[in-house]
Amino acid sequence: MNLPEVPRSLFLHAPIRRKPADVLRRMAELVDDDTLPGAPQAALERRLAELLGKEAALLFPTGTMAQQVALRVHAARRARSAFAAHPQTHLDVWEEQGYAVVHGLRLHRAGDRNELMTRADLEAIAEPLAAVVWELPQRDLGGLLPEWDDLRAQIDLARDRGAAAHLDGARLWEAQTYYRRPFHEIAGLFDSVYVSLYKALQGLSGGVLLGDAETVAEAGVWLARLGGRALEPWPQALAALAGLDTLLPRMADFREHAIAIAAAINADGLAYAYPDPPQTPMFHVHLPAGRAAVAAAGAAMLADQGIQLFPRVRSAPDPRRSSFEVTVGENAMEFTPDEVAGLVRELVRRSRAGAEGEDLEVGGGRAGE
Repeated sequence: MNLPEVPRSLFLHAPIRRKPADVLRRMAELVDDDTLPGAPQAALERRLAELLGKEAALLFPTGTMAQQVALRVHAARRARSAFAAHPQTHLDVWEEQGYAVVHGLRLHRAGDRNELMTRADLEAIAEPLAAVVWELPQRDLGGLLPEWDDLRAQIDLARDRGAAAHLDGARLWEAQTYYRRPFHEIAGLFDSVYVSLYKALQGLSGGVLLGDAETVAEAGVWLARLGGRALEPWPQALAALAGLDTLLPRMADFREHAIAIAAAINADGLAYAYPDPPQTPMFHVHLPAGRAAVAAAGAAMLADQGIQLFPRVRSAPDPRRSSFEVTVGENAMEFTPDEVAGLVRELVRRSRAGAEGEDLEVGGGRAGE
């Protein structure tokens, strides 16, 4: 299927920088005629283990598999089948409850779905837990992070009760820009850590699970049992290594640009960027218009101006409101804060017009007019 070309996109994973020819060129810069098929995976696992201060690392074809395996290992080791996580944990919302269907685990949803998990939320869970999962940052809350001392207090409580501490670090690279501590210090709080290779690092796919040598070795058994052991996963490893070289050093700049964009949106006063200011290169834009109207307005702006603001719109309890996510990467760096504020203003205008049955003026006005 041929997808339409999107000339400019605020969306982190827009195809504009993910064309196969471009990805292959970046990968080719990391190898020579003597590079063996297994070398990229070994280099990636070694590099991440050193960066995060863990004994061992193992490449998985998906983060979904990596995290479910980590929880299964922790559960078997403690002879417990329950774990706790935020109500909007990726494991529950986006993975069809694979932890339960495949691995027989139970989830305790800790806390309010619209607020960060707290120590008090964990204290309220009476059942002994195999593990507690922290997603840093919490994507569905706009990239919110617990403060460092609060995070440590939560982890101490979990450990005191015999549970393992697991980090859903799909966006750890972004979280570090807020904590401003070395990666190994953040990862050192946790017994096991998962990091994504394709989100901020713009790799092809996959993730890496890290921990002590025994945990990772046990995880490797489940990797094989679940059919995740690829013969030659060097493309995933090379693409991730390229991201570590070129994108990881820019995370602080991405966060500063996110702060500037959010400030421009909030200064305009029509929409609301949250958190204010963003803690990471991620935030949500809350709009005074319903989901269907915003989605239609965004499609009209793409057709009219060749600019994509989002891949999807989030609904809200109030049907008159909705939101979309912004994660600043290379795509968003090409937009000035004032330009984004103008585009959001245009989006709201078109959304309201569409909701009232007016013409969305495709082919008409430009953002900011």
